[in-house]
Amino acid sequence: MTKEEVLKTVLNSPSLPTLPTVASKLISISSKPETTMTEIANLISKDITMSAKLLKIANSAFYSFSSKISTVHQAVSNIGKNAIRSLVLSVSFLTIKTNYKDEVFDYEKHWQQSLSSAVAAKLIMAEVDKTDPEEIFSAALLQDIGGLILARSFPQQYKQTMKALSENNEDCIETERQIIGADHALVGYAVTRNWGFPAELLIPILYHHNPEGYKENNNKLKTAINVVHLSGIVTNILFSKNPQDYHRQFMEKSRKILNFDNKVADRILKKVHTEIADVAGFFDFNISNPKSIEEILQEANIALSLINLSYEQMNKELIAAKMELQKLAKDLEEKNKRLEVLANIDGLTDVYNHRYFQNFLETEIRRAMRKETSVSLILFDVDYFKKFNDSYGHQAGDFILKEMCKLVKKNIRDYDIVARYGGEEFAIVLVETPEEEAIEIAEKLRETIAAHIFIDGINEYTVTASFGVATMSPAIEEIKQGDFIESADKALYESKKKGRNKVTAHIQKKKWFGKG
Repeated sequence: MTKEEVLKTVLNSPSLPTLPTVASKLISISSKPETTMTEIANLISKDITMSAKLLKIANSAFYSFSSKISTVHQAVSNIGKNAIRSLVLSVSFLTIKTNYKDEVFDYEKHWQQSLSSAVAAKLIMAEVDKTDPEEIFSAALLQDIGGLILARSFPQQYKQTMKALSENNEDCIETERQIIGADHALVGYAVTRNWGFPAELLIPILYHHNPEGYKENNNKLKTAINVVHLSGIVTNILFSKNPQDYHRQFMEKSRKILNFDNKVADRILKKVHTEIADVAGFFDFNISNPKSIEEILQEANIALSLINLSYEQMNKELIAAKMELQKLAKDLEEKNKRLEVLANIDGLTDVYNHRYFQNFLETEIRRAMRKETSVSLILFDVDYFKKFNDSYGHQAGDFILKEMCKLVKKNIRDYDIVARYGGEEFAIVLVETPEEEAIEIAEKLRETIAAHIFIDGINEYTVTASFGVATMSPAIEEIKQGDFIESADKALYESKKKGRNKVTAHIQKKKWFGKG
């Protein structure tokens, strides 16, 4: 058959999977610019099962929102139009099951591999661009949907294809073309285009086996194609019989097409198995205890090195190696957890450090842009702290800083953060907080610190602190992150000029351009 005949047969096949009603309608209305968030939320709310799954995912570590998402309308508002569309598609396709008992196609394995590709793509994209992770997740999840469709439309030819691929180490695309007449990438593209999918999902599906074939100048689509292509290689490491070959291929191609060095590539590969287990749980999909890539490669290398040993010797060596590997993996996981805490927390005061503050502030600025809300920043420090240290000693000074931080943490919301900006200067990021409320919070903190008696077991101390407040509303203002911090710092300086133990607010006038 010609590829045109294959596509015509597929699109008219009664066995072609159908999209759930909500997913189909959502694709249609989300492509219209006049569609509101409320209309999208109302549509999703009609499907109780879909609504429950979306709320579960929205409140999971898949997003790590700072506050609980209680309604579908709130989820849609926080996640965004395009992202919610991709998320609904992902949930919909992960529920597809087969009604045929004698099919050669293994649905469970297909979706395990597809979900693994989606997770790998999200991790890879995080190293390139942290925006819109749901679209790349869905594109990678559906990159091999054409294989499922070919299996349903041409079961006998598909069975021949699978047999040929198992017997010969040949390219699957070329084998499909020879036996069936068209490959799964083209079929997946044709069917999803017929369903009305946007280009952000269509183009990576079409070119995921051949990223060099994309000749347009759309850099966003080109990046998505490369990321989905690499995610498929990661999945081959996890599921193929020759993981070493695909590991080498991933290291080489990620360096060539995305400029990843070995450190970045290794970071992705070390995370992927735990992320797969977590994300599978978020989507109510069963993938139990996936092996780490390190373990897979070690087992493959052991198998090669033991090829000449007797079966009994080989079995003993493998068991011993696996037990040792499990012990090492557990030790490494515990150390990584400790290192993660150390990397984000200031050692003296037990609040977040400067690096974490900068990253958190950037995230909240972007969230404020997306949700069209305000974000506020407070900078404060202890008045005459040098004199205090000179009079009472550095140990007393350290005690004051630690106790003051405990006091501040008790008096701010759980989803706000306090961080050590430097020396005796600290920063508070207030999420979705307008200027008036930020000033009230700063004033309450100022009064609380001034009224508190600091007792270290030997002496009693009283101190005051000065505060500078800055607020930005990215939906109507634009300002660089560095200028935003500088505004709060200038306000703090004004409080000191006015005699200290005061709160001063700085009103933004500039426009926001992003981090800098």
